[in-house]
Amino acid sequence: MTLIDMVFPGDANHHGTLFGGVGLAHLDKVAFLAAARHARRPTVTAGCERIDFAAPARIGEMAEATGRVARVGRTSMGVEVELWAEAPVSGERRLCTRGVFNMVAPREAGQGDLPPLAGHDAAEDGGRLRTVEMVFPAWTNHYGTLYGGDALKLMGKAAFICATRRARRVIVMAATNRIDFTCPIREGDMVEMASRPTRVGRTSVTVEVELWGEDLRTGERRRAAAAEFVMVAVDEGGRPTPIAA
Repeated sequence: MTLIDMVFPGDANHHGTLFGGVGLAHLDKVAFLAAARHARRPTVTAGCERIDFAAPARIGEMAEATGRVARVGRTSMGVEVELWAEAPVSGERRLCTRGVFNMVAPREAGQGDLPPLAGHDAAEDGGRLRTVEMVFPAWTNHYGTLYGGDALKLMGKAAFICATRRARRVIVMAATNRIDFTCPIREGDMVEMASRPTRVGRTSVTVEVELWGEDLRTGERRRAAAAEFVMVAVDEGGRPTPIAA
């Protein structure tokens, strides 16, 4: 389970590095998603084991939070989490912190123990980069479903990350070739962005992004949207620059 976000100035302290609290929020969110997906019932954070911040994530870098269910009890789970910083252009990666979040999924009427551990999810699958997010109330309209604008923001960010990792250049969005919405994503769902480069030109990368909604209680998955973005590599002056083969 992987969650990737950019470190923006509003997430940073006066040193220009990611606030520890924001980093912990990313880790708690990815731990919740991994645990709730495993449990398929209401899940809460019970606590976390020692977490040490070993290196900073700086403004403009990508912050990648990963979570993996490593231990399952009768109603509790231990989720191993890591936070990595990645410089978009150089690809340099630093392990910022790691730890374990303890999550609890209390039994409801008629429920037994939690299911045992199965195989691990992969962040990359068949050439697609898969990242996740959670749909909170602030992202929904009066119908209780994800705003189209927020869906586009999530897909645009996924396209940016995918194109940046392919080109290792400064990347900007140049166009959207198509956007198709097929079904809604509801408040409380997990949303997964699956992105892959479909064409690499001299200065551009075309990225296909699929948006999937998943009901964490039932496991029902729905392909909610698909889009194609054209991303362009630019130099410091904003002029298109060649992408390495």
